[in-house]
Amino acid sequence: MIVRGIDASYYTVGNVDRMTAFYSAILGKPTVQMPRIAEWTFADDSTFGLYEVGGFEGASSGSVMFAVDDVEEAAREARAAGAEIDEEHGTTNTPTCSMIFASDPEGNQFILHKRKT
Repeated sequence: MIVRGIDASYYTVGNVDRMTAFYSAILGKPTVQMPRIAEWTFADDSTFGLYEVGGFEGASSGSVMFAVDDVEEAAREARAAGAEIDEEHGTTNTPTCSMIFASDPEGNQFILHKRKT
């Protein structure tokens, strides 16, 4: 798998509306907002975002989105290397991207991500 860069640093959260209000007070209006997602893209094109994963225990954590050319192929390669792929949710498609959630052997989450252009 070839990683092209880091598309975004994200926090997964239990309540995106509450956390969007908090970060909007600090960062201003989100540049992207849709159900379960809010993003702020800055002048240097770096992005910070929030993704609502539900109100379960341990929902809040940090994450990174690795920019890849093909999320499904990257997921196959990550699985072969020992990553756990979130099979329950599969590929998530939004108007702005496609992504697959995964975790390393110690449980640290990462996202294989492809921006739509």
